[in-house]
Amino acid sequence: MAWDQLGCYSVLLPGIWGFLRSMDWDDLRYFAELARTGSLSASARTLRVDHSTVARRITSLEEALGIRLFDRLPRGYVLTPEGEHVQEHVARLEEDVFALQRNVQGRGPGLSGTVRVSAPPAFASLFLSPRLGLLRERHPDIVLELSGSNVSVSLTRREADIALRLARPEGSSLITRKVATAGYGLFASRAHAGGREPDALDLLGYEESLEHVPQQQWLRHFAKGRPLVFRTSDLVGLHSAVKAGLGAAVLPFFVTGSDPDLVCVQREGVPGRDLWLVVHEDVRRSPRVRAVMDVLVEILGRERALLEGNDPGK
Repeated sequence: MAWDQLGCYSVLLPGIWGFLRSMDWDDLRYFAELARTGSLSASARTLRVDHSTVARRITSLEEALGIRLFDRLPRGYVLTPEGEHVQEHVARLEEDVFALQRNVQGRGPGLSGTVRVSAPPAFASLFLSPRLGLLRERHPDIVLELSGSNVSVSLTRREADIALRLARPEGSSLITRKVATAGYGLFASRAHAGGREPDALDLLGYEESLEHVPQQQWLRHFAKGRPLVFRTSDLVGLHSAVKAGLGAAVLPFFVTGSDPDLVCVQREGVPGRDLWLVVHEDVRRSPRVRAVMDVLVEILGRERALLEGNDPGK
């Protein structure tokens, strides 16, 4: 539902919305996002507009209401007391709108339309994308939007219909299911590994913001104080560095696959990651969402040996 349609929807809501009737309803979408992030650029990325558009919309809303909603500070946009009051109402409105959207989608007929899936970037591009022909074969009228993101999207706000996550999310309205376990190993190029022992290899890993990742913690323990010679925030970049012979890194088996240039030099003790399929309880009743979920589960089941690193043909 477009935010500019809320003028009609508002008649179904309590009278607290009467004082907002004179403004452009679509401005509320920009207000809600800026209130969440406090940043014009971050809000613009989420809304897929230019940051100047966000600023212009907020100014328009403030003029319509006759109050200042944000203090413009060097560190970002901060809600004024009046803005906090408006945010309380807008948050309730958002909940109603998104609940209505989820309910309508959950009851919608047919196996057609768009389904949005969010997954970790490398998993989305290197594992899922090459295998989604099965969905096209089964359900040619379903349009799939696959978003690779390390950020946990909000299923409640319908930023995605289905999410595949490496950590089990919490939320009473979310339905979660463990669908796979991704195995990891310490990999190096055959040229770099040579005849050296694993503890003599140069090591590659993640940057400081990802020190909490289980594989990074294992690598730190394995390194025993040795510095990493290369650091990145990108799993695909880490894989490329290993292939280029820079050193050894912890990589998932679904990335290394049947790559003949790489060799697993250490597997014992390297932690894996459980993969969770997540959907909002209202949306799971949608036939097209259910169809996509079923295909994803089937793909993961077919490729279980590859994911876990137990495929004898790889």
